[in-house]
Formats: sequence, C-alpha cells, structure tokens
Amino acid sequence: MKNSGTYRWTIVALLFFATTINYLDRQVIGLLKPTLEKELSWTESDYSKVVMAFTAAYAIGLLIFGRIIDKIGTKLGYTISIIIWSIAAIFHAAAKTTLGFSIARASLGFGEAGNFPAAIKSVAEWFPKKERALATGIFNSGANIGAVVAPIMVPWILGAYGWEEAFIITGAIGFVWLLFWWFIYELPARKKNLSAAEFQHIHSDNEEEITGASVPWLQLFQYKQTWAFVVGKFLTDPIWWFFLFWLPSYFSSTFALDLKKPSLHLAVLYTCTTIGSIGGGYLSGYFIKKGWTVFKARKTAMLIFAIAVTPIMLARYASDIWVAVFLISLAASAHQAWSANIFTIVSDMFPKKAISSVVGIGGMAGSLGGVLFPYFIGIILDKYKLLGDLNGGYNIIFLVCGFAYLLAWGIIHLLTPKMQKVDL
Repeated sequence: MKNSGTYRWTIVALLFFATTINYLDRQVIGLLKPTLEKELSWTESDYSKVVMAFTAAYAIGLLIFGRIIDKIGTKLGYTISIIIWSIAAIFHAAAKTTLGFSIARASLGFGEAGNFPAAIKSVAEWFPKKERALATGIFNSGANIGAVVAPIMVPWILGAYGWEEAFIITGAIGFVWLLFWWFIYELPARKKNLSAAEFQHIHSDNEEEITGASVPWLQLFQYKQTWAFVVGKFLTDPIWWFFLFWLPSYFSSTFALDLKKPSLHLAVLYTCTTIGSIGGGYLSGYFIKKGWTVFKARKTAMLIFAIAVTPIMLARYASDIWVAVFLISLAASAHQAWSANIFTIVSDMFPKKAISSVVGIGGMAGSLGGVLFPYFIGIILDKYKLLGDLNGGYNIIFLVCGFAYLLAWGIIHLLTPKMQKVDL
C-alpha cells in the first residue's frame, strides 16, 4: 500500500467537499428557523411540512438519481445533481411564503439526492473493499463539517446582510466545486497518469468492471440484501434528519441558545461527528486487515455504534447544556460511524453496476422515514408546547432515537447473516 499511489485520496477529497456543501445548503434553514418563524408566522407543524417537502423530494430524487448514475456514470450524474441543488438553494431567497419555501426545499432535496449514489459508486470505482469504509467515512464526514461551518457562517451572514443572502451565498459555493470535479474526476481505467501500482491496488479485489446493461429495479427487490439496506436506512436516516433540522431549535428552546450568534455548542457537536464518521470507517477496515471476514467486521462495528447511540435517552436529565451536547454528540457521532458502514455494505454485497441503484432505493426508504418522522415530531412538539412542557416532547423523541439503531441492526442481521455477495 505504501507504493500504491495516492490519487484515489484526491477523489475522496472531492467527494468530501461536495458532501460538505450538500449539508451546508440543507442546514441553513434549521439555523434560520427562529427568524423565519417570526417572518412567516410558522408553527412547529408548518416547519415540519417544509422539512417533509425536502425529504419527500429527496426520496424521489434518490431513486431517480441512483438509476441515472448507473446509466450515465458518476461524472455526469454528479454534475447534474449539484447544478440542480445549487440553483434551488439560491432560489430560497425569493421565497416569501410557506408554499414558496416548500417548493424551494423540494427542489433542493431532489438535486441533493444525487450526492450519495454518486459518491458511494465513486468510492467503489476507486477503492478496494478494505479501504472503502474508511474512504466513505472520510467523505461522509463532510456532512459534519458542513454542519459545523453552518452555525458559524449562517448567523454571521444573517446579522450582516439578512436571511436571503444566507441562502444566496451558501448556494453559490456548489458552482465553485463543480469546476474542480469536471476537470479532475475520471474512471481509473480512463485516468491519464494514474500509476500502474495504484491501478492494481484499486482492482486488488478482482471485482468485475462496470460493463453491460444496468440491473432492473424489480430484480433488485428480489434480494434480501436489498431489503437489509432498505430497512437499515428507513429506521436510522430519520434520526440524522432530526439532528440536522431540530437540534438548533432544541438548544434554543431548552437552554436559551441564541441562534443569531455563532454557536460554539453546535460547532462542537458536529465536529465530534466528524471523528465518528472517520473512526467508524476506520474500525471495520481495521478488523478486515486483522484477518476478520468482511461481514463480521462490518456487523461488529455496526453493533458497537448502535449501542453507542442509546445514552441519548439520558438527555432528558441534562440540566446543563454541555451535558446535553455530550450525550447528543455521542449519538450523532455513532450515527455517522454507522452510516459509513451501512453505505459500504452495498458495495460488499452488490456488483458495481448495481451500486448506485441500490443506494438510491435504500436512500429513498431512509427519506420516506424522514418524511414520517418529522410529521410525528411536529405533532409531539406542538402538543407538548401547548402543555407548557416542550422539553417533555423532546424526551419522547430521544427515546425513539436511542432504540432505532439496535432494531435496525437486528433486522439487518436476520436478513443477511453473512452478507453474501449477490450474483447478477
């Protein structure tokens, strides 16, 4: 590995920055929620509907982009995705009603859906199995960096210019990334100046090259491996949506955190999740290098991370904001570690020509869960707000978060005990 070359890590850097921008753009609205609530007289249920518009479109987009990327390739697919979501992010500035924001969020969700199918497929194209979880963990940590940058950047723009400019400035960043992507990315077989040693290292698993027709969706639903990924995403993705869209409001209402100022608490929380994402990807790769089978390494790592989420149920007893930050940071970090591995099991179990399609199907399931969970959250929080006990509503949500990953792990294990490779 020492002499295998390093160009594949340049690809990971590109994926990392794309994911950072992806999450920066989607996180803006959570930080502007108190401002927009006053501007537009939103209730918690109104806000949940705007979030649901994003996640519903994201679900549809994942299915469509997963298919498109398997057909036209990662380079062009990623390009189309980021153009759509960057334009949509900027369009938020023109929205003046709840309906307008719902349309803008739906457009953003549809465009952003191309990020993970393209990124996961890119990792499979550029990395052998023993490095894929780490590579996925590194690029997936961009989600955390985006969430770290947002609580610092967005309040500053809000205070200096206004909420409209917060959407315009953050949305425009995607076009800068697009220039680097278009001129740097290519498949290893077509990449000029890629060393023979690195090419051999990338293909050391002796997997098939991406050839032949893409696999029909209906065929993919015949396999338990598809359903394992679908169930895992459906049960755990909504928890991450909650961390993104409601934590700023939770800290504001429970601990009187001023969201008009850069937030150290949120920055610390999302910085910790970066460690979880990279560490989670490293751990299963470490187990594989120690001689463990791929399925044992992934399953063991995911069980560890599922258990690490459960202390979030103790957040109800936190009287100090930093105790709450610690408990939620642990859970959010464990989610990102889980995420690095659940994405990677797709490339463990499926040939390259089906990876984006399966990621799209599972991502759609996760987003459907992300549509239903905000609806539940809105009802719970509105009910408890009327009772004068908003914190009690959050306590119920934290209980759900604490159990979701263990349930998901158990179902994944029942469906695919040894994560056998699908023969297409």
